[in-house]
Amino acid sequence: MKFDSSRAWSQASQAVSANREVVLALAGVFFLLPQLMFSIFFPPPETGAGMNETQMMTMLRTYYLSVAPVLIPMALFQALGSLSLLCLLDSDRRPTVGGAIRDGLKGVVPYLLAQILTGMALALIALVVAGLLGVVGGVVGGVIGLAIVLLFAIVMGVRLSVAAPVIAVENVFNPVAALVRSWKLTKGNTARLLGFYALLAAAMIVLLIFGNVLTIPITLLAPAEVARFVAAAVEAVLATVMAVYFVAVIAQVHRQLAGPSAEAQADLFG
Repeated sequence: MKFDSSRAWSQASQAVSANREVVLALAGVFFLLPQLMFSIFFPPPETGAGMNETQMMTMLRTYYLSVAPVLIPMALFQALGSLSLLCLLDSDRRPTVGGAIRDGLKGVVPYLLAQILTGMALALIALVVAGLLGVVGGVVGGVIGLAIVLLFAIVMGVRLSVAAPVIAVENVFNPVAALVRSWKLTKGNTARLLGFYALLAAAMIVLLIFGNVLTIPITLLAPAEVARFVAAAVEAVLATVMAVYFVAVIAQVHRQLAGPSAEAQADLFG
């Protein structure tokens, strides 16, 4: 099936609008509140003007290691939120909020395992390709190898982008089977999907820039603590909006490529 990006975006927007109340409830619990609390209580360190690259990398590594005990549960919590939203936006079933969360909970472990398998495969490819070219071609070969790995990672991300809805909507709880199913569904539409995701990412970057611009007057005029809270709130709201629409888009991409479910067809012809 040929992927239609305009239809996917239109249907994603309609799905969010049609389920506004329940989407806001899930988004507030799983995305907005955790993001806001993390931004307020675990702000990233400020880099000094005289710091070199090594010092900055050391500081960032120390920071992320210190917040890892918070980041990991938060990532799992938001994964549950994403899977629950995918279940909720499945218009064939239309589950309740509680039902969507229960269905999403079933897919957390398979989703996590699928992500781990993807990361391991990419790391193995990077080790072989970049390492081999580095040995053969030195620094230049290593750079070329990293570029090839980056390109492959992008393509791999596109081809496996509907693994989450395969797990949440199709109830494929075998992580390998979910990845294979995603790979098959996206076959023949890699370029179209890549262009669509790139435009979506660009729009999100513009939204973030716009949000940062809005907070400039408050940063300049308000007390430091007030400015920090407002910046954290704006960042959390924007991150939540982006997460919701990204999940809705992925849901519609899957829906378009997979076609109507067996239940929907049974209802249609039954």
